[in-house]
Parts: sequence; C-alpha cells; structure tokens
Amino acid sequence: MGRKIDKILIVDDEENARIGLSKLLSQEGYQVDSVGNGYEALEFLRQQKVNLVISDINMPGMNGLAFLRELNRNYPSTNVIMITAYGGVESYLEAMNLGAFEYIHKPVKLDELKSVMKKIHNGKQHVGNS
Repeated sequence: MGRKIDKILIVDDEENARIGLSKLLSQEGYQVDSVGNGYEALEFLRQQKVNLVISDINMPGMNGLAFLRELNRNYPSTNVIMITAYGGVESYLEAMNLGAFEYIHKPVKLDELKSVMKKIHNGKQHVGNS
C-alpha cells in the first residue's frame, strides 16, 4: 500500500525555483511549504510533518546531501526527491545511497515530477538504500 502525498516541503536556495515549483504543485492540489536551505528545513520538520521533501543539492551552508543525511537520521520514513542543475554521476550515486527516492535534473518538468510522485504514492521501492 502506498502513501498519500498531500503535504510537500521544497528546499531550494533559489527563490524563483521555490516559487515556481510551489505554484505548480499547489495547482495540482498539494499543500506546499518551502524554505531556503537545509537548516531551515530541519527546523520546519521539527514543527510539522510532511509526506515528501523536494530538495536542491547545491545550496550554501548545508548542501542537499548533508541535509539528506540529517533528514534520514531524524525522519527516516520521509520520501525525498533530490533536484539539481549541476548533477553528475557521483552526486547521483551519493543521493541514492543516502536514501533519496529519485534524482531529477533542473529545470524540473512537472510530468516527470508527477510520475515520480505517483511511484511514491503507489508504494514503489526506491533504488537507494534506506
């Protein structure tokens, strides 16, 4: 049995990316919150539960991979989709080994994101270790 996705947290240091993705997902009926970095995301998650985190990898301070490590340590059942404009094989492999459900390149295409979210909802197993 899959998990319903209704509350999403977007973590990205680029304000335009957060606004655009939030708007698209809100129009699809999801409740979306967003923050600008991994530290803010961890603070947010201490106060509210989400079903899905969509996080950029390249962020100042705590990058997305460090955030993913902390997220898995403190909230291991939270699904995570990593996004990046600069990804390579190494960051892909690290993200997946840290438990990311999927890794998507920017600019994020809504159809691709919805397809991944459908897999999460339907209870598909991600390829990373958890």
